[in-house]
Amino acid sequence: MHGDLNLYETNSVVGWVCLGLFVIAYLFVATEEITKIRKSKPVILASCIIWFLVAEVAVNDHGFSKEQVESLIKHDLMDFSELLLFLLVSMTYTNALVERNVFKKIRYTLICWGLNYRQLFWLTGFIAFFLSTVANNLTTAMVMGAVVLACGKNNVEYIKLSFINIVIAANAGGVFSPFGDITTLMVWQEGKIPFAGFFVLFIPALVNFVLPAAIFSFFIPPACPVAKMEEPVKLKKGAVVIIFLFFITISISVVCEEVLYIPPFMGMMMGLALLMFASYWLKKSNKNDSSYDVFSNVRDSEWDTLLFFYGIIFCIGGLKELGYLELASHAIYDNLSFTWANVFIGVLSAVVDNIPVMLSVLEMQPPMDLTQWLLVTLTAGVGGSLLSIGSAAGVALMGQSKGLYTFIDHLKWLPVIVLGYCVSIYVHLLIASW
Repeated sequence: MHGDLNLYETNSVVGWVCLGLFVIAYLFVATEEITKIRKSKPVILASCIIWFLVAEVAVNDHGFSKEQVESLIKHDLMDFSELLLFLLVSMTYTNALVERNVFKKIRYTLICWGLNYRQLFWLTGFIAFFLSTVANNLTTAMVMGAVVLACGKNNVEYIKLSFINIVIAANAGGVFSPFGDITTLMVWQEGKIPFAGFFVLFIPALVNFVLPAAIFSFFIPPACPVAKMEEPVKLKKGAVVIIFLFFITISISVVCEEVLYIPPFMGMMMGLALLMFASYWLKKSNKNDSSYDVFSNVRDSEWDTLLFFYGIIFCIGGLKELGYLELASHAIYDNLSFTWANVFIGVLSAVVDNIPVMLSVLEMQPPMDLTQWLLVTLTAGVGGSLLSIGSAAGVALMGQSKGLYTFIDHLKWLPVIVLGYCVSIYVHLLIASW
């Protein structure tokens, strides 16, 4: 995150208007399920108005030149462009795996194993934990949620606890991999934590998931569910090749960043090229599968989410130039120790999405060491599990369950989730002290 020209307009009418616009836009984001207005729409509109006002103040009140105003905007544009290209490739691969029946195959296989409720509870949790290191927590939660619903239709309590478990596991699994969550990706791209450095968070993340799960498991009966069997699922041709290419793509991105000092999105774009050639091969080698086209996977990416990132990055960038992030940094990091400040950041991410929260921390640039950057990465990731609305995984499962898993159901188990949150922080600090 960049930009060193601060307008210091936090006490001006323009500053208040911009802050109010961001708050209003985020209220629309938070109430998306009620208003049915896609989250990208209000933040894009707010970001444009905020930057119009920032530019007006910069030029007319502070005498900024054209080059200075452009440099401020281009810094935010560069941040968004890197994130956009990286995530677009990641989403394209995910869509390709969905189209090739990879996730359906996982679901069908788990259902066929005939596990009892308690075994299924642990298995779906652990799969969510590890799958979310390479797939986003939303996809992970939806796949595991489908398994739970298929097997537990006659046991509502099992569904509730399993959904809470999946939310916690998916959020925790994402924090010890740069590819596991948007926040970890941003921290890695900013160079705050090296690629291998994230693996230090594996044990704290595992504790965050396993400790609440162990308590939940006592309330799950060992009986076997009567699952509705589905039609057999077969992987489509090329599925294994695409899985292999996905891991090759991740490897290339790591080499780009760690060895060649090239931004990771370049490695991801090379992976996209490989997927395009795989798509060409599938068409030529299988006439019955000629309809498959990689560009359909690009088209089906979560564009609402990608454009939401655009709006958030430019909203926060504009507020930074007005001086609000420096003000927030002083309020949080000057009045609290780094540890308590980062614990607070995690709690805040349960109410406000962890993406703008982490983006704000990166823009603040607090002078933290590696241990503290790892801590805020941990708390921002797992803090979203404290409430069902704190992460995309929780929101998605509430919709998927059709009323079987609700905000109140999640809230009832808050003390157990908080226990996992606190112990994971303690474990991280204990490991860091060795």
